[in-house]
Amino acid sequence: MTDKKTLFIEGTEAEFTDEANLLEVIKKAGFNVPTFCYRPDLTSFGACRMCVVEVEYPNGRKMINSSCTMPPEAGIKVSLNTEKIRKIRKTVLELLLANHKRECLTCDKSGKCELQKYAAEYGIEDIRFPKLKEEEYEPVDTFNPSLVRDPSKCILCGACVRACSEFQGHSVLGFENRGSKTKVQPMNGRYLSQVDCVFCGQCQAVCPTGAITLKYDIDRVWDLIHNPEKKVVLQIAPSVRIALGEEFNLEAGDNTIGKIYAAARRLGFNLVFDTNFSADLTITEEANELVERLTKGGVLPMFTSCCPAWVRYMETQHPDMLQHLSSCKSPQGMLSPVIKEFLPKYYEGYKKEDIAVVSVMPCTAKKYEAIREQLYGQTDIVLTTKEFAKMIKSAGIDFKKLKDEKADSPFGLYSGAGTIFGASGGVAEAAVRTAYYYVTGEELKDIDIKPLRGVDSSSRTKDAVIDIKGKKVKVRVVSTLKEAEKSIQEIKTGKADFHILEVMACPGGCVNGGGQPISCDDSKIKERRAEGLYKEDTQLEYRKSHKNPDIIKLYNECLGGKPGSHEAHKLLHTSYSDKFTGSYKDIK
Repeated sequence: MTDKKTLFIEGTEAEFTDEANLLEVIKKAGFNVPTFCYRPDLTSFGACRMCVVEVEYPNGRKMINSSCTMPPEAGIKVSLNTEKIRKIRKTVLELLLANHKRECLTCDKSGKCELQKYAAEYGIEDIRFPKLKEEEYEPVDTFNPSLVRDPSKCILCGACVRACSEFQGHSVLGFENRGSKTKVQPMNGRYLSQVDCVFCGQCQAVCPTGAITLKYDIDRVWDLIHNPEKKVVLQIAPSVRIALGEEFNLEAGDNTIGKIYAAARRLGFNLVFDTNFSADLTITEEANELVERLTKGGVLPMFTSCCPAWVRYMETQHPDMLQHLSSCKSPQGMLSPVIKEFLPKYYEGYKKEDIAVVSVMPCTAKKYEAIREQLYGQTDIVLTTKEFAKMIKSAGIDFKKLKDEKADSPFGLYSGAGTIFGASGGVAEAAVRTAYYYVTGEELKDIDIKPLRGVDSSSRTKDAVIDIKGKKVKVRVVSTLKEAEKSIQEIKTGKADFHILEVMACPGGCVNGGGQPISCDDSKIKERRAEGLYKEDTQLEYRKSHKNPDIIKLYNECLGGKPGSHEAHKLLHTSYSDKFTGSYKDIK
């Protein structure tokens, strides 16, 4: 058992054990210290100086320290709001605001901006320092499908730099120059579309201001809905259901899918389907592909292909290993062409050329996926969870009072395996449930594969060995591209012993995607979201993708009767290239 020690915060005794820094002890004791650069899942940086506190040591010596970088020490006395401390914080805020483009009313982060929040709390009214001129601000980068980078709102906290480096090991963003000329930007001031950004959106998830934000496509969706010549169909990803409620003051992990269906109809969507259905479809194809590779000498290990940030990373960083990627499209990539190809078969008055598919995804990289050359024109518009919440709010819909409704048929029924796609390990677990049946003809009895579960920082790499009638199949699950790179190097050096590698670029998987409500200040939120998905899995009638009767029906009526058929391969599989050719501006 860890020994407890004590220190004093504003005269109150506080215990600590293994907290990483003094700031965590302060928060645990019920106090709050402002900070811009600190994020629990990232290394401490101490750049913003907002979290400074006055520390008195047992020998009487007093010092000003940043609480996010200082380890807790027994016996110290910590003061949070001395005159000197408050003066430091107010000066920091004034300096930041002097260089900040203050267009708060139209800023995406208005109301949720930490600079705005602390400026109000500390009563900043007059700024003593000269404001930058309009021509001194750097241009805004909008030349990619997923993110907007506005340097005029950057406060140099470095959170985005660390997220890119520590989560993805990629370092697309970095500090350039020194002193008053310091900037955060891609190399040589390039646009994000001109470097190897994978568009995961974790940079904007940790940004405390409006320096990096989502690229909104809401107006384009309204245009489709108001177009009488279009039939606008919505699909909703697994992780949206357990996070969207947070935008309406519900708890993280609350499953609001019934309300989401209802809200979508009130917004004017003609039909509402569930991407969980096509997650089942992805699994039936992916499990079939895995079994074929295992039994017929295909390239192993097989990589999952549902994360578009991971796919882009492979194409730009490891094009020599593209044969490891499953050829299966992602659930979004499968459902959109299925809807356009087969919906007229089930609904009178629907023509392929008149159908527009909008998807709601937890992921900013899904916007990029929709314009990939191989998938372009199948998904018309991708909205993030946060964008969809904005649509609901702007339409005056009281989300919490909506009564639950069901998805439309025939692409709305799903299994628990489709649901758990949103958590790191869920894709691999779902694939094993079905692959076992394909090999043995029997159903896997213990389908809760606990070693593949977990979304916290300690479980970013997980291994499990599945016994399939004497055949030992080793499964590896990783989240973050930094962890994925370690597995890639094992393969290249001949040390890898796993057969399937599941990769999610975002820490914890899609539950923590770049398009989800912000969770960077509470590392437990993604765990509660994952718990919500696993809970729904246990409550559903079907828990294996191949048992979904609507999946079976789709194969029998439209896809050649079985997974891996010629018809299925033509519509549900894709190819990859050694780099992304063409720019967003070219495609748009």
